[in-house]
Amino acid sequence: MKIRLHGHVQVPEEELDVIEQALVEHVRLTRAEPGCLRFDVTQAEDDPHRFNVHEEFVDRAAFERHQESVRSSKWGEVSTNVSRHYQIDEVG
Repeated sequence: MKIRLHGHVQVPEEELDVIEQALVEHVRLTRAEPGCLRFDVTQAEDDPHRFNVHEEFVDRAAFERHQESVRSSKWGEVSTNVSRHYQIDEVG
């Protein structure tokens, strides 16, 4: 079953520049991961501190590999103070 994640992250004002810079590489690397079907992160027009996230992976194993890689990545390091609000679903 595919895994879909959707939601948003909320970035503190003082970390916005660092997050925006790190996000470019994080998106590029994630899209290149085996099993990644979709990985979109877009800044909300009405709130520059909110980034909407949509992810889709071929299965739970691919999703869990992604989660593990995040923990040891530059993105994982710089985004520790980001507030995450996600829903994760398994779909046919």
